Formats: sequence, structure tokens, C-alpha cells
Amino acid sequence: MSLVELIAQADERGLAVSGLACLDRCVPLLGDDEALRPLWASLAEDAAAGDWAERLEQTRGKLDAAETSGEDETVTLARRMLAAAPAERSAAALREWADGCSVAALRIHRLLDGAADDSGLDRARGDGRTDGLSPLLAAELRRQTTVLELLAAHGPTALRGALEVSTEGRRVLRAAMSRRSRRDG
Repeated sequence: MSLVELIAQADERGLAVSGLACLDRCVPLLGDDEALRPLWASLAEDAAAGDWAERLEQTRGKLDAAETSGEDETVTLARRMLAAAPAERSAAALREWADGCSVAALRIHRLLDGAADDSGLDRARGDGRTDGLSPLLAAELRRQTTVLELLAAHGPTALRGALEVSTEGRRVLRAAMSRRSRRDG
């Protein structure tokens, strides 16, 4: 099943985890790898929607205060993902956010890899084919798909697996940031 289809079929929790996982993989751009832990905990505890909204505001405050080195397009995209996170955990709001986070995370990976344009992203999200994509971009597409497949197959018990996929993706992104820094001098 394609990434677009998985997002369309995901339930409220799956959408929240999908969007949060994309943001989590990109959070090193914002300066604090641990900032999203309260939101993950909110989903693990199946906390009330008000708790999600409160933790989201705290996270935004923490990451807005974090120092980042230069506001390039990757940082801007990551900030937009956080800013767009809905306080209301409704399926409609979360679906829009999860879809936007998917696209933004793929663009961030494309930019870090030095690819010229977004051509191929819509096709890859729609049919799952990674031919013609850089290895970094293809791996991010696979991580997004894996998170949604885990949640579809195992429900709430898959949250730990989704977090593990995101942790691995965060390490990959940090390595890509380091390569880009060395490349760009």
C-alpha cells in the first residue's frame, strides 16, 4: 500500500503518530532531540486531548527558545511542521498535519541530500516506488511507510516500534546534516 493510501486509512492515533514521527526525525534541525518526548508520552498514555494540547504548547515554547544555527529551508520546514501541529486531536486535523509532515520531511531529506527539485516526491508517495530517488530520500519514504504499517497492523502496541524507527531516522538525519556542513564548508 502506498504512503498516501496509508495516511488516508489511518485512524486518529495513527495520524498523530505519523505526523509526530516525521517531526521527530527532523527535530535535530531545531536543536533539541528530546523536546518531543512529552508528546510521545501523551500518545503512549492515551492521554486526553487537552493533555496533548498542553504538551504541544510546552514543546513549541521549548523549541522556539532553542538556538539553531542559521535559518535555512530545512529549519524553516521543520518549524512549520511543529507550528502546524493541531491542538485538537481530530482525525481531519491530524490527517492534514500528517500529510503535510510527510511532504515536509521528504523535502528536508531531499535538501540535505543536495537534490535539485521535488520531482518524483508525489509519485513516490503515491505508488511507493523509490527508483530515481536518492538513498537518503528513499530511506525516509520507507521509514514513513513502516511507521504507518506498524500502527495499522498492531495498533497502540506499535508505538514503541514507531519511536524506534524515528530514533534511527534522527541519527540518519544528524549524519546527513554533518555531511552537508562539511560539504558546504
